[in-house]
Amino acid sequence: MTPSAQRYADRRASSFAAARLREGPDLFPESTSVRPGSELAWQSRWFAGHFGRDFTSANGQAVRIVQFGWWNHGAGPDFRDCAVEIDGVLRKGSIELDLDAADWEGHGHAGNPAYEDVVLHLYLFEDTNATRFTRTAAHREIPQVRLDPGSVPPGAVSIPPARPGRCLPAIRQLPPDDWLTFMEDAARFRMDRKARRWLRVASVHGEDEAWWQGFADAFGYARNQLPMTVLSQRLPLRWLQKRLPDAEAILFGVAGFLDGSALSHGDEPTRQYLRGLWESWWRYRAEFAPGEPHAPITWTLSGTRPTNHPQRRTAALAVVAASWKRIRPFLSPAAFDSRKAIALLASLEHPYWCRHYTLASAQASRPLALIGRSRAAECMANLCFPILLSERPELWEDYVRIPAAPVSERLRRAGLRLFGSEAATSDAITRLWQQQALLQIYDDFCMQDASDCARCPFPEQLASSSS
Repeated sequence: MTPSAQRYADRRASSFAAARLREGPDLFPESTSVRPGSELAWQSRWFAGHFGRDFTSANGQAVRIVQFGWWNHGAGPDFRDCAVEIDGVLRKGSIELDLDAADWEGHGHAGNPAYEDVVLHLYLFEDTNATRFTRTAAHREIPQVRLDPGSVPPGAVSIPPARPGRCLPAIRQLPPDDWLTFMEDAARFRMDRKARRWLRVASVHGEDEAWWQGFADAFGYARNQLPMTVLSQRLPLRWLQKRLPDAEAILFGVAGFLDGSALSHGDEPTRQYLRGLWESWWRYRAEFAPGEPHAPITWTLSGTRPTNHPQRRTAALAVVAASWKRIRPFLSPAAFDSRKAIALLASLEHPYWCRHYTLASAQASRPLALIGRSRAAECMANLCFPILLSERPELWEDYVRIPAAPVSERLRRAGLRLFGSEAATSDAITRLWQQQALLQIYDDFCMQDASDCARCPFPEQLASSSS
């Protein structure tokens, strides 16, 4: 670990127990305006704090909301990374808000592992003649709180994704050079951690498989990183390389995308494309089709941009496999050139997927980049630079010149928390390395805090570092 990364690691370790540090999810809209009366409207009022913080559960427990978390508009519980005190015991997890107490069962949450971390179930209405319990798939009982609809004002509200934290004044008062040093320490720490993860995979499966799984993870974005990684693990690169003519079909089949429905409902280019895949897939179907003993890969589709649909990302992975002999030389420390590597990834094409968003979509009116320069640059920043920097320290100068990537929802929340506004964030964060540093700080401090900022040590650390 570099001295810079070690400085950040020491600061990080002194703030929270290392066992609690973890990655946060990546989802939150910039603002939310909703119709009164809908479930979204009640969720909006809840998140705005209109119901208050203190409640009594259905079985008489004292419930206090310490931290409202962030509002999840995708699959899974409604509010993530919350902190709730129940009879004085702090619990961290998710909160689900339903219109009716029966919706927990009616919506299938009871059997859905994605709801296993829910620590509080909120609802507004119930059948007083029925007694209902909220339980997870593991049969853990979840405290229930009935909210009083008459206790809040009517009408829709507009809510920012985050509010400024206590660290905002400390950041503003910190000398600019000190803040840049702190940011560099955080960025280097993040890179070092990614490199160590990659090295662990390489030690088990070899470097090529580690690169293969790394590309799959990068193509998965925040919502589908795990499914893409599982796909690359089930179909190792060395195995696919021996079956390149069939590789794309096998990837799509194992991913669960060859169910036959688009063969009859898709447009003519789609039907032709799928017929070609099926001509290969049928020979492997019995061995690899989702189902026992191969658990189906579960994809997250809600909230996913069309260009990031898992089917397009699977196609990109297939093209990487087919182009591996061209790509692999750029991944060696001696030959690595980020500009050439970005240009190569951005140039990869697919005759079908450069005109379609999904197997069910109509043909696009304009060509679509399979990977694109922005995603290619992020692959370099998140995968290649962290791994190669230890052997070529001078690559840091290339890394810090990479422009900022499109702002994710997690970056937007982090920027509002630390800088107070999107305009201030745009002024302060102009390079991709700064985005990575901001995410690391947000993960290590904001996401680990369970006091709604009140007891987070980050502001005091900043103040002491400048004294």
